[in-house]
Amino acid sequence: MTKAENPPSYPLDHLALRGAADAPALLIGDAPMSFADLDAGVGRLAAWLSAAGARPGDRVASWSAKTRAACLMPLAAARAGLIHVPVNPLLKAPQVAHILADSGAALLLTNRARADMLGDGLPGGCALRDLTAVEAAIDGHPERLPPSAGDPGDLVAILYTSGSTGRPKGVMLSHANLWLGAESVATYLALGADDRVLAVLPFSFDYGQNQLLSAWYAGAAAAPLDYLAPRDVVKAVARHGATTLAGVPPLWVQLVEVDWPVDVAASLRRLTNSGGALTPSLIDAMRATFVEADIYPMYGLTEAFRSTWLDPALVAAHPTSMGRAIPHAEILVCRPDGSITADGEAGELVHCGPLVAQGYWRDAERTAERFRAAPAASTWGGTAVWSGDTVRRDGDGLLYFVGRDDAMIKTAGNRVSPTEIEDAAVATGMVYEAVAFGVPDARLGAAIQLIVRGKADADREAFAAELRRRLPNFMQPKAVEWREALPRNPNGKLDRVAIAAEWGAGVAA
Repeated sequence: MTKAENPPSYPLDHLALRGAADAPALLIGDAPMSFADLDAGVGRLAAWLSAAGARPGDRVASWSAKTRAACLMPLAAARAGLIHVPVNPLLKAPQVAHILADSGAALLLTNRARADMLGDGLPGGCALRDLTAVEAAIDGHPERLPPSAGDPGDLVAILYTSGSTGRPKGVMLSHANLWLGAESVATYLALGADDRVLAVLPFSFDYGQNQLLSAWYAGAAAAPLDYLAPRDVVKAVARHGATTLAGVPPLWVQLVEVDWPVDVAASLRRLTNSGGALTPSLIDAMRATFVEADIYPMYGLTEAFRSTWLDPALVAAHPTSMGRAIPHAEILVCRPDGSITADGEAGELVHCGPLVAQGYWRDAERTAERFRAAPAASTWGGTAVWSGDTVRRDGDGLLYFVGRDDAMIKTAGNRVSPTEIEDAAVATGMVYEAVAFGVPDARLGAAIQLIVRGKADADREAFAAELRRRLPNFMQPKAVEWREALPRNPNGKLDRVAIAAEWGAGVAA
């Protein structure tokens, strides 16, 4: 079998050249940035990063809300030959310190409040620059770097994602990974230059970052939004005339519960979902609320960006399907020996093709577990992502999710590592052991349940306060249960399945 050829891709910063020069590219602040403004701002910010001491190949982290700097950094870092490390603004100091140290970041761009919160967690060798200087550079730096001529295969970003064990790991992405991901999404969503994409998801996620990249690939405008309440989203759709909105199931639950002016809801042409499955009842509510919009259920994993999408025309008849492979992805359902399953037979989802990431940053062991040789039946060959997710394929080629073979908790659209929560609980010094798992929740998808074996003199309110200090909001347990003893298996290890079963929930992902 002949290996498929990679489609053409370009340095990521060339996305600033995709739209008409005078067309809006970024709807932020008092005046929109045109594509000409975007390219100029990217060039000035790239030059400023170089003047600040960042050298090609350095990792540069950004930790902020959806400022202009946050929007331009993916392209500016690419233009300067740097590797961008976007940090989720919801993370607390311990998680951020780990990401900075693990990535070996040479530079952190953030505001004073976040820098103060980080305190002595800033690693040695990592310089700090305030966002006010970054914003000023976008408008006024005296030099501009021209569009880059880098190799599309070069590393351009590291996105940190939680694993089922241990601390967050950095997924290495090339220019080609991100460029082709933008092209793929813009293609199957049929985005056009007249579209306006409301970007509500965090840019530290591949799904969130792609809100910008796919819009710019299509020559469309992106409108970044940090929202506190669902009504903020309604107002932003009205303000920008948004045509496209990406979300996760908990957000859709909130959005269908608020009142939408008919004309505002009607401006939305397409709704995309990932980060958890839509239920048939939620799909019905979305269709009733956004009567003019097409719904695009999708499935993805950071290690390969996006794997499948369901054509809106099939949603009514197949509401629980993951759909089929997106452009530039080859999706196989495999048995443990790598052979392809029969229709209706469950197997592991294996993603092949040019969207596959370059592995985990400085983590050969975990890279070898997830990134392995493609099955013999693959057209692409090379390295594939073995997802760990069990799916089945029907006779029409549509895929359906069956289950996950790890203990990841998918809550409010976030993938959360139980081990990270457990480590934080034990680190308080108030408990001896802890087990975290997900339980079904109508609003969150899964809520976090924490079972602990606590110390006799532990102050439970102080324990809860310490967890709030150490963990971001989306990692906070919904409930904590204190026990004097926890079940163990014959090897003496905590029996997680038994603990969850005793609680009455089973292990939910």
